[in-house]
Amino acid sequence: MFSRFLLPLFLITAALLPGDEPPGDAPVNQTAVALQPFVVTGELDKAREDIVPSLGATSFQIDKMQIDTLAVGANAGFNDVLLHVPGVAQDSFGQIHLRGEHANLQYRINDVLLPEGINGFGQELDTHFVQTVSVLTGSLPAQYGYRTAGVVDIHTRNGTPETAGDLALYGGSFGTLRASAEASGSLDKLNTYVTASADTTDLGLDPPTASRDPLHDRARQLKVFGYFSDVVDSTSRLSLMLNGSFDQYQIPNNPRQQPAFTLAGVSGFDSANLDENQREVNEYAILAYQKTAGNFSAQLSAFGRYSMVQFTPDRVGDLIFNGVASDVHRAVAGSGIEADLKWSAAATHTLRGGIFLTADRASTRTFTDVFSADSAGSQTSTTPFDIASSQHQPGRLYGIYLQDEWKPAAGLTINYGARADLSQAYITEGQLSPRVNLVYQLTDTTSLHAGYARYFTPPSLELVNAADIAPFAGTTNAPTVTTASPVRSERAHSFDVGLSHQFTPALTATLDGYDKRVTDLLDEGQFGQALIFSPFNYQHGKIQGVELAANYTQDGFSAYANLALSRATGRNIVSGEFQFGQEELDYIGTHDVHLDHDQLLTVSAGASYRSGGTTATADFLYGSGLRRGFANTDHLPEYHPVNLSVQHIFALAGRRQLIARLDLVNVFDEVYELRDGSGIGVGAPQFGQRRGLYGGCTFAF
Repeated sequence: MFSRFLLPLFLITAALLPGDEPPGDAPVNQTAVALQPFVVTGELDKAREDIVPSLGATSFQIDKMQIDTLAVGANAGFNDVLLHVPGVAQDSFGQIHLRGEHANLQYRINDVLLPEGINGFGQELDTHFVQTVSVLTGSLPAQYGYRTAGVVDIHTRNGTPETAGDLALYGGSFGTLRASAEASGSLDKLNTYVTASADTTDLGLDPPTASRDPLHDRARQLKVFGYFSDVVDSTSRLSLMLNGSFDQYQIPNNPRQQPAFTLAGVSGFDSANLDENQREVNEYAILAYQKTAGNFSAQLSAFGRYSMVQFTPDRVGDLIFNGVASDVHRAVAGSGIEADLKWSAAATHTLRGGIFLTADRASTRTFTDVFSADSAGSQTSTTPFDIASSQHQPGRLYGIYLQDEWKPAAGLTINYGARADLSQAYITEGQLSPRVNLVYQLTDTTSLHAGYARYFTPPSLELVNAADIAPFAGTTNAPTVTTASPVRSERAHSFDVGLSHQFTPALTATLDGYDKRVTDLLDEGQFGQALIFSPFNYQHGKIQGVELAANYTQDGFSAYANLALSRATGRNIVSGEFQFGQEELDYIGTHDVHLDHDQLLTVSAGASYRSGGTTATADFLYGSGLRRGFANTDHLPEYHPVNLSVQHIFALAGRRQLIARLDLVNVFDEVYELRDGSGIGVGAPQFGQRRGLYGGCTFAF
């Protein structure tokens, strides 16, 4: 595991940190020489960003200073930070949905595509290492393939921050405690940045009840990250990223449940004493080389990754309440390369192209205890027996793109191109996808953009449930529907149009609308006991919406507000049918039903005021409620938790600082339900966090 060598690297980096600054009156004769590598790094950063720019896509950016003004600050999960982006809706288990889609987000770190992991509960991205994060939505240009609801582009902190490192301790309600450390430094042309954190809490997952004292909900997390960059010369750079996250979760219990099955030798069982657990591991390494030569710029990267989820049941309890107890292990290992090239062919034309190749191998191993049952599903024996299965599936993705950024007139940019993709996994599929975006600067303060994109989105190899259902015939785990069509890649036409206007130097607003028409729409649901999501397809789908965002900054005061209206529907489930009931399948086959994560109205807003070393902030989220009920025909009640924070920076000797903060989450202790256990692909109820008080301090040196 990467943690075996990230700790030594962390210690080496600490030894490379610069010492205290000299007194203000002392001469510093080598200032220009010391800054030169940093200047080169900045120029290389700009060149790298220009290889894969947004080019007409809608972009929203959050920097480290803005993250610090959010509730809980950098101690928040990364997905919690993204909730403050327009169009992002909150879901249970830390999930988020952008523009009415389930997952379908691609993540990039320092302009390099991040290998996907298995969608579990752990958010492997640590907010502490984020310098800036940009979220691209709308009609994406041709360099962005596969996960296309949005691109989360993270730029990490590196070896040249204002401080050399910090030590932090944070904790509070629900037995929460977090310890973290980060260090950065430079030696000649080598920049390093490493961070590590350890978390523990009694509120690991959204509990199935509104209790302030959730049962069996302990979680432990360890995250490590390292970024190492060597400036080879003024035109090239070699960088290495290493990341590891290791998570353990207790699955929270729902008391007072009634037994549904009888187990020989067991007279009763209290559901409050269930002991289900889940363990997750995500690791990756990325090596990238960047080169600029005249009108050419390029970046080549190679990566390797490993991701694993292990669900361990409570054998006795699960058999009594569900008639089935499954020990599930899913893993994926793989590697790949990505190459992106930019050529400034003329004053009005900039060509970009690239390739993307991956090879993965997914494995699933299950041990399932069941009872014998009759044709109606009624238990016929009180003695369980075990059914074991094991599967391995290789998968490959091939992609290539070419596009032209054309500036035919002053203020007008047209970016057009196409990408070709091929997916080889459970089935082989491919597509040629044209893209075009137009950006027109109407005035110095107003710009218009519009675009069209054809998308091809393969299902995640490691999530596809291709289990053989035949062995479960005549058992308490037998499905009522025996059709099991393969999961297919999603294909879509996406249209986007938007307007941005700067009313004053302090106030900016954007308005954006989108319409997506989909064939084989991909969605995910939780089926069975293991809290692991599995994809399936709707034959047809429509996703439409409009977003309004405004930002205001004046002196020490800043505020933002985002409002999003969205509607996402699908018709006729055409894969993984065995995971549904026949009545529900029949209804969905003839009706446009809401997707389970469809939320009509989503709002996020906040304000902060900074005076001297003190910053006070308030923010809130509003959701009109996700879907529930038979075939998602109803929705949950609205919710609107409010959060408050205050932070103060104490200046110490030299450049050292002591940063203290206090956070009050869900100020009014609102009880709100994210899920009630009903709806398409929803397995259990989940409630949002009750009021919590947290505090901590950071020593920056």
